[in-house]
Amino acid sequence: MHQMTTTFVRRLRERDEAAWFELWRAFGPVLRAQLTKWGNGRLGQETVRDLSQETLAALSKSIDRFDPSCGVRFSTWLLAIARHSLSDEIDRRMALKRGAGKRPSHLEEAWMGGLGDGVDAAYEQRIFEAKVAAAIRHAESDADFLSFEIYRMRVFDGRSGKEVAAQMGVSQPTISRNLQQARGHLRTRLREIITTWSFTTEEIAELELAGLDQDDSLFDEALSEIWHRAITVDDTW
Repeated sequence: MHQMTTTFVRRLRERDEAAWFELWRAFGPVLRAQLTKWGNGRLGQETVRDLSQETLAALSKSIDRFDPSCGVRFSTWLLAIARHSLSDEIDRRMALKRGAGKRPSHLEEAWMGGLGDGVDAAYEQRIFEAKVAAAIRHAESDADFLSFEIYRMRVFDGRSGKEVAAQMGVSQPTISRNLQQARGHLRTRLREIITTWSFTTEEIAELELAGLDQDDSLFDEALSEIWHRAITVDDTW
């Protein structure tokens, strides 16, 4: 594992609240979407949120047993825990219908093996896009306001340079300089986040596969597409 990844896992194991918030801010919406999909219309929004919180609680209790050396993606392990939480909820409902209680099963370490079964490409794609969205949020929070706002208007909103210049009260050359500055900052943040939250070489390679290592115009296009998809999943934007 990369040192940044190791450091992040250690923060989780030390119950670093900021690390847990970062994790759940990124992946919580993806899990809620997956639970909703599994529920097939039978789970209300409140139940989905409860289950996602139970998943986080179960993850917190079992994080010490997560072994990245097994070659399992963290996102895959997270999904297995979510599936476990949903299974317990279904068992509980069935038990209530039968008029009898049922002891919930326990999350076993043996789950670390073969967790890739049943994980679809769409889920992994949403996890990757959640990482990208997190990198964008980080870039927005610590970048110069003017440069990021210009980038947002030009790339994410698709507005012309002339229109942005008029609204922001700056010249066209200023627009170009700030675009370049924001783009460089976004590239740096993307590499940091992808490296920190990736546990396999395949996950690291997703940055290239998504076109986020290309020249400026292709980078902007790929990033904009991912950002727009991510905000449709993340209900906290």
